[in-house]
Amino acid sequence: MQIVIHQTDHTIGNFTQIYKYIENLTRSEDFQDNIHIFPETFLSGYPLQDLVLQKTFIRQYHELLQALRDLFAKIKLSDKTALLVGGLRYEFKDNADIPSNIYNVIYEVTKKSNFNDIYTKCLLPDYDIFDESKYYTPGSAPCIWSHAGCDFGLLICEDMWHSEQYAVNPLQMLMDEANGKELNGIINFSASPWNIDKEEKRIKRASEISRVFKTPFYYVNKVGAEDEIIFDGASFVVNETQVIAKAKSFKSDLMKVEIAKKSKIENLGVAPVGANSWESLFGPHIEKINGKMSLKKLSDDKLDAILGALNLGLQDYARKCGMNKFLVALSGGIDSALVLTLVKLFLKPGQEVEAIYMPSKFSASLSWEISDKLCKNLGIKLHNLPIKFLHSSVQNLFNDNLDPLEGLADENIQSRLRGSLLFARSNQTGAMVINTSNKSELAVGYSTLYGDSVGAISLLGDLYKSEVFALARHINKNFSDIIPVEVIERPPSAELRADQKDEDSLPPYETLDMILESYLSYRYDLPDLLNLGLNKTEVERVIKLILNSEYKRQQFCPILKLKDKSFGFGRRVPICKKVDFNLG
Repeated sequence: MQIVIHQTDHTIGNFTQIYKYIENLTRSEDFQDNIHIFPETFLSGYPLQDLVLQKTFIRQYHELLQALRDLFAKIKLSDKTALLVGGLRYEFKDNADIPSNIYNVIYEVTKKSNFNDIYTKCLLPDYDIFDESKYYTPGSAPCIWSHAGCDFGLLICEDMWHSEQYAVNPLQMLMDEANGKELNGIINFSASPWNIDKEEKRIKRASEISRVFKTPFYYVNKVGAEDEIIFDGASFVVNETQVIAKAKSFKSDLMKVEIAKKSKIENLGVAPVGANSWESLFGPHIEKINGKMSLKKLSDDKLDAILGALNLGLQDYARKCGMNKFLVALSGGIDSALVLTLVKLFLKPGQEVEAIYMPSKFSASLSWEISDKLCKNLGIKLHNLPIKFLHSSVQNLFNDNLDPLEGLADENIQSRLRGSLLFARSNQTGAMVINTSNKSELAVGYSTLYGDSVGAISLLGDLYKSEVFALARHINKNFSDIIPVEVIERPPSAELRADQKDEDSLPPYETLDMILESYLSYRYDLPDLLNLGLNKTEVERVIKLILNSEYKRQQFCPILKLKDKSFGFGRRVPICKKVDFNLG
């Protein structure tokens, strides 16, 4: 008898897809005489947000449950066969349409049990992207599941991450319940979002728990991207400090593992507690290099993981939205060059990508040369749509009817003209526009609303400008300088006025990115940053830009989340605010 770990990727609410997956499983050679485990909320998808309350969703979810019960009522299961499936349980009172309680549960399917819930998630996170306590009712009891002579302790996702922020400790409850008994292991059912350091943290925490219980820890995780949130899978089994098995990262996978012999659980003591939830967000990725504070450098392994995450994020977003064409606006700068390269590297059979270059009278000849060279390297058709005469027409229109277009207004109209042309082409071909902004620009508002900020999805919105350069160099190292070296070496510029450079308006990106990471992590404020030896004028200017740019970020497209703290769904800040207290 084995444990079969089903690391699956399904579209939220696609109940037909979920039913067919289980139906096909029941016909497979490995179905009988094994224990099959599925991720948290496998039956519904995650995160559901207000979808969990919608009447149509609730009705169809219960139709799925009934269809699965009918399916297993017809199947003769062996004594050893079992399924443990993550799902939801609804409670209604007085025939109400709105549920009184919703529980995040594990359903059991055996010869004697047909989708009965056996364990309810106890810890409901409400930090960063999580808002589970808004929708769900927590459980309050541990579970040791017994089947065919085997005994396993059960936990759902956050239950393994107890910290002092929570009033209850599911791990301690399980330890108390298991004390004096024998276990074959502990199973954790997860829908755990990915970030750059997440996989290491999971294995470390699972090892801590495995060492305490002296029994293997089985971890099954969801894979796939849901809008901006990426689930990497990477399911594993760890026995104390040894990783016994590990599933693929960023791909669906099926992993079979032998069930370990029972271990006597005794003298457990107190469950380990750490900074596992809200507290873990307060950790900026900065370090001192040559006596100067800087962003932590991304290792090759982390850059490879970022590529895997972006690939999955883009492809799942496109697939679930029914898109197979992509469109990127090239400027001759590093951001758009990297985005086009990423899209090309990620393309699947049947998909297409095209690029549009839209020069103004301020665009340097080098910008065209870089764009042309890149597209030739990638084998992509490049369209040239100059905006010089459109820009001139708009200037004349304002001169004749309003006030002359000057300064920032004149710069921004160029970007907005490009946005209009880009989406006109998108309407013609049905292509998905891929945004090219990076996190540094988003933080300080260094982009034009309805201009270069447009797009259906952002690949670079969680990477600072210095990390964009690092990823481009990493790709060149692995793909024979596919990105022209000139674009990596040239000073960044928006090219919206003569001789414009980014550093005319912003601190050098190396300094800017360190300030942003420190401030956006909530760990450092103005006095803290000044204590690091930074220039007061620069820091005050950066913080002011961050505070004044919230309205732009609120209108931005979804950003594929790569960090533990990111713009987007996990960062909710009022647009209208004034953080100021001065009695003097």
